Amino acid sequence: MTAHRSPSALKLDHLVIAARTLEEGEQFIVTTFGVPTSGGGAHPLMRTHNRLLNLWGGAYLEVIAIDPDAPAVDAPRARLYALDDPALQRRIESGPQLVHWVARVERPKLLARWQAQYPERIAPVVPMTRGSNTWGLTVLDDGAFPAWQGAGDGVAPSLIQWDTPLHPSSTLPETGIALRSLTGFHPRAETIAEQLAWLGAAHLMRVEPTSGLPAIVAEFELPDGSVVTLGESAESVDAAQRERAEAAEAAKKPRKRVKSSKANEETAAESAEEQVESHEEAAAGSTTPPDIESARQATPTQPE
Repeated sequence: MTAHRSPSALKLDHLVIAARTLEEGEQFIVTTFGVPTSGGGAHPLMRTHNRLLNLWGGAYLEVIAIDPDAPAVDAPRARLYALDDPALQRRIESGPQLVHWVARVERPKLLARWQAQYPERIAPVVPMTRGSNTWGLTVLDDGAFPAWQGAGDGVAPSLIQWDTPLHPSSTLPETGIALRSLTGFHPRAETIAEQLAWLGAAHLMRVEPTSGLPAIVAEFELPDGSVVTLGESAESVDAAQRERAEAAEAAKKPRKRVKSSKANEETAAESAEEQVESHEEAAAGSTTPPDIESARQATPTQPE
């Protein structure tokens, strides 16, 4: 039996850029778009903090990082967006990365009730706060990216529903930056596409198959008409995967042993001794004294 899908289309809420530190993420935005981030704040429950960049059409970019100053808690839960995952932490060592996206569920539909009806399709809804803003966000208990039938990896979206009347984008400075396209690459593209269709989010992302690692690519248009692309393309992901595999294979090969300088000196001494012994043996086998033989060799032959 086919599961019941969302009766109404979802909207793009925001894109997620993960960074090692919030400062790195802010600098990345300034370098990439030429404008600073604004707003944002701390998430006490998740022990993270963020900064935001407004996008045209009621969406925004979120730069998020682990908050080193977050108060300690007795029983900390896993952070959202796989920020505790060593694989993601290695991924952002080279710089901030576009890792995920979030789709918005608008009232009168209730996200919590929808999730309770279809828990196999939708992750648990976690109440969250940041300053005066409150909302519900789908987050798995282990903090991993949401998935359907084992396929997710940041390409399948998290879901959000705001409790506050004003969406954060309405309070952020205008930037004139517009999202032109959002593409997800995944080895199981059909499974991702099926989940997007069921959620009512198929119109928000194009999904393409890839033999490499999952990735998200977003294309933006700036006020001057120029285009900026964020995210690793399928080709670059494949290339990085090949490089890592080649490096791992090279590390397994035994290294050639290099002789020490002392060993080289001993070998050279043995070679010199062998040459001396060879000359002595040759001299002993000759009937002509060595000095006369040398003189003969040095005397030029007279023409006949």
